Amino acid sequence: MATNRRQFIRDITIGTTALAGSIPAQGQPKTLTATTENMCGYAAPRMDKVRIGFIGLGMRGPGAVERMSHLAGVEIKALCDKLPERAEKANRILEKAGLPNAATYSGEEGWKALCERNDLDLIYICTPWHLHTPMAVYAMRSGKHAATEVPAAQTLEECWQLVETSEKTRRHCMMLENCCYDFFELLTLNMARNGLFGELLHAEGAYIHDLSHDYLFNKGGYNDMWRLKANINKQGNLYPTHGLGPIAQCLNIGRGDRMDYLVSMTTADLTLAPLADEMAAKDEFFKAYKGKSYRGNMNNTTIRTVKGRTMMLQHDVSSPRPYSRIHLLSGTKGMVSKWPAPQRIALGHAWMKEEQVKELEAKYTPPIIRHIGEIAKNIGGHGGMDFIMDWRLIDCLRNGLPLDQDVYDAAAWSCIVPLSDTSAKARSKAVDIPDFTRGAWKTNTPHSLTLEGGGNTAVRT
Repeated sequence: MATNRRQFIRDITIGTTALAGSIPAQGQPKTLTATTENMCGYAAPRMDKVRIGFIGLGMRGPGAVERMSHLAGVEIKALCDKLPERAEKANRILEKAGLPNAATYSGEEGWKALCERNDLDLIYICTPWHLHTPMAVYAMRSGKHAATEVPAAQTLEECWQLVETSEKTRRHCMMLENCCYDFFELLTLNMARNGLFGELLHAEGAYIHDLSHDYLFNKGGYNDMWRLKANINKQGNLYPTHGLGPIAQCLNIGRGDRMDYLVSMTTADLTLAPLADEMAAKDEFFKAYKGKSYRGNMNNTTIRTVKGRTMMLQHDVSSPRPYSRIHLLSGTKGMVSKWPAPQRIALGHAWMKEEQVKELEAKYTPPIIRHIGEIAKNIGGHGGMDFIMDWRLIDCLRNGLPLDQDVYDAAAWSCIVPLSDTSAKARSKAVDIPDFTRGAWKTNTPHSLTLEGGGNTAVRT
């Protein structure tokens, strides 16, 4: 199978598949075999305490450490960053919470030593994108569950590595898609599950967030300018999962339907290359980024599912626009839209009045929000959704429950990165999306929105 995948990727590189009507999905087994563990719905043995090691303590990692410090049943045992001062600084978070200091690791290979410890259950990964898969795979092979920031993978080969390793080791691999735990997204998921929108026909999601000045061209932002470099010679959707994750759950992708193929198109770049020239004129440091071919401003990727529903994703991090993830669902009985604000619901041809929306919220707010939502708002993390995500992950592990997001979600949502790039560079040719479940999507059941069997993980105040 690995040989088939390598040949497929090699064919795309040299353009041999561009002559076909569409670019086919890479080869994979037709079905799960008797010796393969279906990780959708898989519940690992319960554990009273979850012992965690964190890798990556730059942008996202410290916040994750702080949030986890509030959870009972959690022991933060190890901290790792390439820069030793960051790992030591994270220990101050534990001290402030009245918790013991964790062992620290640093350097290019320190994360491997952390994964090899015999007193860890979960590796929490907050590193640059290209390290997510190697670290998650190493963690699972070392006997640990893996939770990785988004996207989980950068290539189709990496997507399959995650799937195969999770199945073989029977270790969870969760992509930390926090937007699936935002308050309105969970509300609309529960409404969709209860049939308020009828049969869903179409959904939209996005990541529209101008990062150009504050992050991409900020020497104090992403370490070694890795996120700016990721935009060089790319034309696809580099960051699809914030918009895709919540709508994929509403459409039961991987659990009753699956993404079949996509087409992708990207505008010209009218801001990043000029900004690189401008910055280079002011600062010698940025001359290395002058004259590069940057990803265009807006990418539009359209996906069709096997059951004939459509999804539209947008990605723009370099245009001066207000932040938006869109989050739109459209069905045979109504629709919902989060952006532009205010959040809107229509069960017919007109938007509902504010008091009507509040009535629906009172009725359909899911149990997890009623249980932990107000505490999450106080602790924080993008308004509380980060804490809900972390709390839910720990509660599932402690109670031996299946995770809301499995390795097939991580692979399917992440594969949009390389496939959209392939399509956009091939004049928007249709590209098939692999079935990472190998047919199991037909019988997999949607994850539960209840707290049955869990909900007992306490929060330290």
